[in-house]
Amino acid sequence: MGKENCTTMTEFILLGLTDALELRVFFSLLLLLIYGVTVLGNLGMIVVIRVSPRLHTPMYFFLSHLSFVDFCYSTIIVPKMLANSLNEDKAISFLRCMVQFFLFCACVVTEVFLLAVMAYDRFLAICSPLLYMVSMSQKLRMVLVSGCYLCGIVCSLIHLCLALEIPSYRSNVIDHFFCDLPPLLSLACSDVSMNELLLYIVATSNEVITIVIILTSYMFIVITILRMRSAEGRRKAFSTCASHLTAIVVFHGTILFIYCRPGSGNSTETDKVASVFYTVVIPMLNPLIYSLRNKDVKEALRKVVGSRAFSWRIFS
Repeated sequence: MGKENCTTMTEFILLGLTDALELRVFFSLLLLLIYGVTVLGNLGMIVVIRVSPRLHTPMYFFLSHLSFVDFCYSTIIVPKMLANSLNEDKAISFLRCMVQFFLFCACVVTEVFLLAVMAYDRFLAICSPLLYMVSMSQKLRMVLVSGCYLCGIVCSLIHLCLALEIPSYRSNVIDHFFCDLPPLLSLACSDVSMNELLLYIVATSNEVITIVIILTSYMFIVITILRMRSAEGRRKAFSTCASHLTAIVVFHGTILFIYCRPGSGNSTETDKVASVFYTVVIPMLNPLIYSLRNKDVKEALRKVVGSRAFSWRIFS
């Protein structure tokens, strides 16, 4: 790595998923479809929760924020990814690259903590049902959600400030489809061991903290459910938790694989596939998981669609 090859970058080139034209067209159509479902599903979930009085509960309050975060970080990644797939010019300015990374990192960390908060909410709802609405007050809900967003912003700022300190890069070609930190650090000319160490420590700490909260909450939930005398009560309780557990497993699994491995600085093909899964696929799956497995959401959606259709028939 000679110093003569190092330079200050004003823009980067995002290689994307593939160079093959036929595959790029196929991926573009697939991405467009997935992004459409993501936007419709997450914004639709937010609207249904807002307009349905029966969904004005703490659980759906947190779910509306989860849908908002999913919509945001999918929108941060996918439109630029689509543009790069369709155009030969795959450049992104240094400033836009840093902004994309900051917003993406903030959203992902926020979602990590939101899933933990939702596990705590389920713990209170199932283990202390009589005190649930008092314990999970509106003030506490606002504090918990604000804390999730604050953690996301602070963690993202830490990584961004250190990334901005990198003086030069040996290449402006990023072997990825968005400005993620590990492939960016692999291009740096200067010593980035502190960046890599902090990335590993922050990511691992966030995962350990949130997974401990989730496992502890569900340990008490399972004990409480097994003590229920009513089979119908046990079935309903397990059904309520199943959607949340599914979202947790698919999201945390990919985060652990990509960011919580020592020496995960190089962007391999496997890492890119995993990144596609949690940046593109999971934001689409979350509203489907929560709506298809939840009778309250399906009933509220049916009523909202029915009332809108009735209104259109009147005014048409």
